[in-house]
Amino acid sequence: MINSVRNTVLAILNKNNYGYISPSDFNLFAKQAQLDIFDDYFYQYNQLINKENARLVGTGYADIRKGYEEVIDLFSETKTLTQSSLNQYFLPSLNTTGDDYYLINKVLCFSGGVFQGEAEKVSNSQITLLTNSHLTSPSLGFPAYSLQANVMTVFPSQFNGANDIQAQYIRYPKDPKWTYVNLYNGEPLFDQTAADYQDFELPIDDGNDLVARILQYAGISIREKDVFEFGKLEEQQLDNQK
Repeated sequence: MINSVRNTVLAILNKNNYGYISPSDFNLFAKQAQLDIFDDYFYQYNQLINKENARLVGTGYADIRKGYEEVIDLFSETKTLTQSSLNQYFLPSLNTTGDDYYLINKVLCFSGGVFQGEAEKVSNSQITLLTNSHLTSPSLGFPAYSLQANVMTVFPSQFNGANDIQAQYIRYPKDPKWTYVNLYNGEPLFDQTAADYQDFELPIDDGNDLVARILQYAGISIREKDVFEFGKLEEQQLDNQK
């Protein structure tokens, strides 16, 4: 999809001689455009839940919320967290799980390879009172966790094995990269066999939205107000169709 999006962007720019964006600039704009749309999934999902509660949305094929859930689930991962020390574990990152996480949905706790339960998130302001209480103190069957910086602390401290903690989280989409080979006397030629090639991870029907958002960034970069306004208008029309 990334080559199709780039060709469309260049065709719109070239039509009125607005200018040219290099592959490196396109990749920067593509990354930001994908993140914009990814963030918008959660905003739209929240809006649809509110409409559903107000009985303003349909069911079956008209259940738009289900569509957003399926798209968001494409970025769902469940992986074992890397242990930092004792009952502390690093949060998902490129260096540990291979993913930067957007949000954590569940923390699953194991002991001796046996699943014990799903941990409850507790704020740092409450975790001390919770762990010192005889009635509410976390146990193997009812664990809890708190977050600080890039580390998760799991309670009780019996959870201290290298494979004791798994997290189900939503990761960020991978950075798109349009790769190419240089021609001696011509334009860069698309090369999807390159080792660092990465297509967009969004559904195909987001292609028009990607074009519109990339055009906005391109318009700012080449200082063409008409390009920015065209991209903005396209984005607004797509938003009205949602």
